[in-house]
Amino acid sequence: MAAAADEPTKSKGSPLIMTIIGLSVLTVLGCGGGWLVGTVVAPRIKAATAAVQAKTPAAGGKQAAAAAQANGIIALDPITTNLAYPSQNWIRLELALVFKGQPDAQLAQSIHQDILTYIRTVSLQQIEGARGLQYLRDDIQERVDLRSEGRVSKVMFRTFVIE
Repeated sequence: MAAAADEPTKSKGSPLIMTIIGLSVLTVLGCGGGWLVGTVVAPRIKAATAAVQAKTPAAGGKQAAAAAQANGIIALDPITTNLAYPSQNWIRLELALVFKGQPDAQLAQSIHQDILTYIRTVSLQQIEGARGLQYLRDDIQERVDLRSEGRVSKVMFRTFVIE
């Protein structure tokens, strides 16, 4: 016991030095992991993406639109107009209509014009916040129901931007 008391206590270093050493070890490990991902994993992902793109025909967008229309969905042309108040604010909507049964392009165009006319009467205060957006969705759905006489089951919002 006397021998243990006579030995000088060994210091492990200051906490600042140990923190710096720990951070430098973690930095080296992070750099090594980034290098590994960049050289080993990323080329595989890039090659897989290129293979998928090579298999996809160039007219993929037209085929997707034709498939959607065959399933009863018609994407309307984008609606871009200014709001009623303040008139310097613009709104852009991209909508799609889900038809019950066979889609009707003429009816879709008529609905598009009706929605455009309605959007021009809306003020920014009416569509602010989540509740305002829900009211807008409900109003547009109601107009579509009236115009289509029940032939459209749902209006899907693809984009909604206010500038």
